Amino acid sequence: MWIKNMKLNNFRNYEKQEINFSENINIFYGENAQGKTNIIEAIFLCSLGKSFRAKKDFEMIKLDEKNSVIEIEFEKSDRNGKIKIELGNKKNIYLNGIKIKKLSELLGNINIVIFTPDDINILKGGPQNRRRFLDVMISQLRPNYIHILNLYLKTIEQRNNYLKQIKEEGKEENLLEIWDEKLAEYAIKICEYRTEFIEKIIKKIKIIHKNITGEKEEIKLEYITECKEKNEYLSLLKQRKKLDIIKGFTTKGIHRDDFMIYINNKEISIYGSQGQNRTAMLSLKLAELQVIYDEIGEYPILLLDDFMSELDKTRRKNFLENIKDTQVIITGTEKLDIEKLKYLEYNVSNGKILSN
Repeated sequence: MWIKNMKLNNFRNYEKQEINFSENINIFYGENAQGKTNIIEAIFLCSLGKSFRAKKDFEMIKLDEKNSVIEIEFEKSDRNGKIKIELGNKKNIYLNGIKIKKLSELLGNINIVIFTPDDINILKGGPQNRRRFLDVMISQLRPNYIHILNLYLKTIEQRNNYLKQIKEEGKEENLLEIWDEKLAEYAIKICEYRTEFIEKIIKKIKIIHKNITGEKEEIKLEYITECKEKNEYLSLLKQRKKLDIIKGFTTKGIHRDDFMIYINNKEISIYGSQGQNRTAMLSLKLAELQVIYDEIGEYPILLLDDFMSELDKTRRKNFLENIKDTQVIITGTEKLDIEKLKYLEYNVSNGKILSN
């Protein structure tokens, strides 16, 4: 799988730009705030239909412009394809020239694994970061997952609104059961998806981490949820009803799930050194890459946004040499010295890209 070509029109700081990619390694270098990460963001957008950093679509449209267009041509082992996204008053997504009706139709066409400097927050930050990691991976492989997750979140919103109405307007408490039943139905399905992929990650990450650390460290991953059984979750919602009414929101559910990572039986977010956190993060992402490969039979595209600066020259070289048959797109402030590997370099300056 690889991206052959990308066209940007009024996207971020790019007025009009076309990029032809190498099937192997592509390095975009330049000073900060020149538009390097915007390239990664455009690819992410065409893969998942949303940005990994913008909360609103209009933030991705060039300043003083009303519309933006991103087009990507890609090739997979079994087919070629083209994705076009129009941003403006409304977001329109086209797959091979046909406008899609549901986001699930886009998912899985371009599979990606992304590394960013903020990824360390998956381990050190709150549970929402770890849930997001799972959501991004699973939705690429099981497009129906994001549909069910959105139904769950919509139901949570409706339940929370009704909880406030009970508190403020004295509405009937028993009507909560309508939302509880739906919540439990969606929660169990989401939990099944997450459990499946957590187990796949666990199998991969143990071997990967041992290799990276020279068998000095053992990594463990534990999924934390209270939604494995429908009746148990319904019972939990019933037990928490009074508290939920007081607080005005649903205190238990799949939206509170988490997973913990341990190094040599110690929780990494508390006891792990900076180096251990970085290595564990690398192991987690490489496990994601291997899981995707096992699922679809080809490697996803690797997006490395200012990631190589985190590694010394030797580790950088070892890392790239161990990623075979994978298109890699790298951004950074400097040229990279990677001998014996095929790559293209592009200089990025003020929304303009020049290939070397």
